Amino acid sequence: MSRIGTAALLMVALLGFTPMVVAAQQPGLPPFKIELRQLFHDGGVIGYIICGLSLAMVALIIEHWLTIRRGTLMPARLAEDAHRLILQGQFKAAEEVCRQRPSFLADLLIAGLAEIELGYAAVEKAMEDAAAQQTARLLRKIEYLSVISTVAPMLGLMGTVWGMILAFMEFERKANPQVSELAPGVYKALITTLFGLVVAVPAIAAFAYFRNRVDELVAQSSLLAEQIFADYKRAVAARRRALRQKARRAAPPSGPRSPGRERPA
Repeated sequence: MSRIGTAALLMVALLGFTPMVVAAQQPGLPPFKIELRQLFHDGGVIGYIICGLSLAMVALIIEHWLTIRRGTLMPARLAEDAHRLILQGQFKAAEEVCRQRPSFLADLLIAGLAEIELGYAAVEKAMEDAAAQQTARLLRKIEYLSVISTVAPMLGLMGTVWGMILAFMEFERKANPQVSELAPGVYKALITTLFGLVVAVPAIAAFAYFRNRVDELVAQSSLLAEQIFADYKRAVAARRRALRQKARRAAPPSGPRSPGRERPA
């Protein structure tokens, strides 16, 4: 995690101090440079707020990348140990293993183990309720990316509108205004819209990715938990059949009735 965060900060720092060369639109004019530091300065207070949202977005993406993955939500070792203990009927030990390794799958198994004495239908219902609760918690985490993708362009638009108002007010106060005098104000006003879009596009893309990732891992975890208890159900049924067959073989065979003992009609 520290390496990823350091790389992200270095990238932001390099972009902030690297001038951007833009080719001139008219032939014969030399290219001009745009420094990102100057863009941040011209963006004003709203530009800095959007920059703060971008840092929050990067932090959220890194956090979700590290936590919303298969090894975190459904550890393979936990599934193996819990499966073995449940098949052996060691429910307390299985619950203890799940509590020692908290995860999405562990929450489902704990909910199912709490209702295992009431039958398989109660186990399924308990796991469905736990899955719905934990899924809502995961979706609330990634919802912040959706909020950032909505708020950032709105802030950018607000900054642009405010900047345009100030530019036209300055333009109106002059007796013989020139278009070149209006251009700097318009340019500064549009910077916040650019910042907002630069933040919104990766934020909404990351939100869509992690939303699909949550749906996929939740479905896989729920299926795995159901398979564990289904295997236990089949194992119990097999043991009962074996006991019945053993009891039949152990019972003495009943001989045919004697004709003389039959009751007359």
